[in-house]
Amino acid sequence: MPELPEVEVTKLGISPQIEGKTITEVIIHDGRLRWPVPEKLSRILIGQKCLMIRRRGKYLLFHFDSGVMLLHLGMTGVLRIQKKHEAPKKYNRVEFHFGEIALRLHDPRKFGSIHWHAKKDGPVENFALLQRLGVEPFEQEFSGDIGGELLYKKSRGRKISVKQYLLSGQIVVGVGNIYCSESLFEAKINPKRAAGKISKQSYIRLGEAVRMVLKKAIQAGGSSLKDFVHSDGEPGHFMVMTKVYDRVGLPCKDCGTTIQQITQGQRSTYYCPSCQK
Repeated sequence: MPELPEVEVTKLGISPQIEGKTITEVIIHDGRLRWPVPEKLSRILIGQKCLMIRRRGKYLLFHFDSGVMLLHLGMTGVLRIQKKHEAPKKYNRVEFHFGEIALRLHDPRKFGSIHWHAKKDGPVENFALLQRLGVEPFEQEFSGDIGGELLYKKSRGRKISVKQYLLSGQIVVGVGNIYCSESLFEAKINPKRAAGKISKQSYIRLGEAVRMVLKKAIQAGGSSLKDFVHSDGEPGHFMVMTKVYDRVGLPCKDCGTTIQQITQGQRSTYYCPSCQK
């Protein structure tokens, strides 16, 4: 599933091609996504200029004069920039034309979604699917020691594992399964420990690790796990840089201990039993 780094890389890839340009055509090949694509989307968007593209959590927000289109890539979604005359590929669900440029949503499993939030309905932050998201890892609310202190404060009394606590996205967004394992390793925290039993200092290290790991993943172009590729079709390279994720049975890069794998909440977790006691 595309996580924050992959969505951020997608935003960086499409923004220079799309921002400031006007939509000339909207083609809905198959609107049966996680939620049905709004039938009125074509009527709303044609003739409108894309003013700006932002990211909130794993949502891409396309700002227009009359409102905001929210797009989520789901499990296997990819946005690709192509020439309009290039033949659409199988599993292309929706495409937006900006003159000769086509922005195409390719989504084999159809778990992505597209939503419309009209300007008259107030700030897009009021949109229901955004209201329950945690803070952004690179914003002021999670900077410096503030991020760790927030994680510590919200964890008090929580019995769930720190891995599941971090993965939930309710405190800080974007720390997907790969990045959870990597961040906990960098902070030297055992993923099985109860969230409410971890010290403030450990959480401060974890906050720093989250920002570092996500920044590193963005710089590497995201991960190439399963279906994710950039908007130009190129894969990301973070997976070759991981220290614990998907390295079960291999030696820890820091101490040489064999990396172990466990299952938490039906998701694989990788850790070093020596570094993360």
